[in-house]
Amino acid sequence: MKMWHVIIPVAVLVAVRLVDPFLLESSRLSYFDFLQRGQDVITSEQIVLVDIDEQTLEKFGQYPIPRSTMADEVYKLGNSIIAFNILFSEPDRLGGDDDFGDVLFEKNALVAIAPSQKTNTEYRPKGTGYATFGDRGAEEIRPELSGMLFARPEIMDAVVGYGTISSTPDADGITRRIPLLENFEGKLYPALALDILRVAAGDVSYQIKTDDLGIRFVRVPKFDVIKTDDMGNVNIAFWNEFPRTSFTNIYNIPEGSIAIVGATFEGSSLISTPVGAMYPHDVQANLLKTMIDGVTISRLPEFKIYEIALTIIGSLLVIFMLSKISILISGVGFGILVCFAVFGANYAFETHFLLFDPIFGVLTLVLVFAHGSFVQFYTNFKQKQMIKGQFGTYLSPDMVEMLANDPSLMKLGGERKEMTFLFMDICGFTPISEHYKNNNDPEGLVVLINDYLNQMTNIILENGGTIDKYMGDCIMAFWNAPLPCENHAEMAVKSAIQIEKKTDELRRRYCEQGLPPINVGTGINTGDCIVGNMGSESRFDYSVIGDAVNLAARLEATAARGDYLEYKTIYSSNTMEQLKTIKSRSIGKIKVKGKEEEIEIYTPEYK
Repeated sequence: MKMWHVIIPVAVLVAVRLVDPFLLESSRLSYFDFLQRGQDVITSEQIVLVDIDEQTLEKFGQYPIPRSTMADEVYKLGNSIIAFNILFSEPDRLGGDDDFGDVLFEKNALVAIAPSQKTNTEYRPKGTGYATFGDRGAEEIRPELSGMLFARPEIMDAVVGYGTISSTPDADGITRRIPLLENFEGKLYPALALDILRVAAGDVSYQIKTDDLGIRFVRVPKFDVIKTDDMGNVNIAFWNEFPRTSFTNIYNIPEGSIAIVGATFEGSSLISTPVGAMYPHDVQANLLKTMIDGVTISRLPEFKIYEIALTIIGSLLVIFMLSKISILISGVGFGILVCFAVFGANYAFETHFLLFDPIFGVLTLVLVFAHGSFVQFYTNFKQKQMIKGQFGTYLSPDMVEMLANDPSLMKLGGERKEMTFLFMDICGFTPISEHYKNNNDPEGLVVLINDYLNQMTNIILENGGTIDKYMGDCIMAFWNAPLPCENHAEMAVKSAIQIEKKTDELRRRYCEQGLPPINVGTGINTGDCIVGNMGSESRFDYSVIGDAVNLAARLEATAARGDYLEYKTIYSSNTMEQLKTIKSRSIGKIKVKGKEEEIEIYTPEYK
């Protein structure tokens, strides 16, 4: 498998991650939501949600409830903090703002303000104190709002605190974080939950830490620091559960509680969160609880670099495995990497509330493994097709299948090894050829030759031989390549004996057809040679070359001819010395063409 076949897709996937399209971002955010939903629910008795619900409307009439009526109910509240997640930006239609303000003045009360396109009044409330530590002011970091909706002055002047109820929805419209600070007219305004925390702590101000990158944390002095992102946003832990009560039962709220009031009657606004739709005051309660518990859900900018780096490393490991080992074992390694990514991200969140994204890594690994497996499968398929095409006519089907399944059994390109070579030729072919010529039947001669060579070929293949080539009525074959054959000399001689017997059988049959008699001569030699792909880059054959091959051809030219007419099979002493089950008989010494010394030759004793 060529590495670039898979490395290029990895590079493309990394580029996609850098662009971070909506589908990828939403998948990542959905996984972070899954982590939140997997947390055990924590029940808080300290924070109570007060609902302006259907029961409230049935008792006090349509919404908005007259503020003098609200004043009567809030007056019943004991020594608790009460925060209204409700805008009182418009005057009360029944003129009850003063009454409401008088009651709030006697309570630890806070009200909501909200960013807007325009400001509803020239009035500006007294500011909440804050101190900034760092080279940059937080006012420089937070974008300036064009407007702010404040509560009526009668109400704003009566409360001990106020805060914004803005949010920062992500690309998919789900609220997972809230800015702790908003900048309006060069002044910072805290989030409602942050100011509730300040009032609960009895502090008059809060602190802000900044650096060159942005806001690092916000702190109410009596609590731990609240780490934020560069823009001052805080990720909310939404796995909290709070007791609820109707506004009509506000007098039953336990002393010392923090009551957050919001609308829940039919038609009230809802906010999408990781755990489903929530009312706005539920979101503020979860933010407040997150800050009280000191839960810091972090996704630092450098996490993206870590994720991409780990993804590249994992992808290279998958590519390496696919190039070196089988798809099955590579699949096991791939599964381990995927589990490491998922369980690692889960562990980081469970132990430190760190948000690592395994989605991109897993998706990349899946695509790399699928692509790499296909490339490997296709490469192996083409290799098997090449092997079957190259050896299909020279080896038995079983041997071809062995080579196709394990190409390492052969070495292409040429190697030196000891082998046994067989050359066989039809003796008496000329009279047969003239017979068909005289009968004007050249086609019949082709049928006869093909029938004879086919049966001889089957004998060679059944004995594990490789057909090198056909040369007219001659067959060249060898043993011990491309598949190993320990008894290659024995199998070659065995093939020669079976060829003799089959030729005797065919001779009787051909004589019955009125054809001249035929004989066969076979020469065999064992020795070292070079075996491999021989030819040009565009056209080559798997063949053998060497002096040992030439000697086998010389012995074939001697067998069943002249003084050796009765010896159908002749082989050299090199072959004879390796025979274990076949007895040999010496037939003397001869001098063959190309050799100065005489060699001793043998024939099998099988009759």
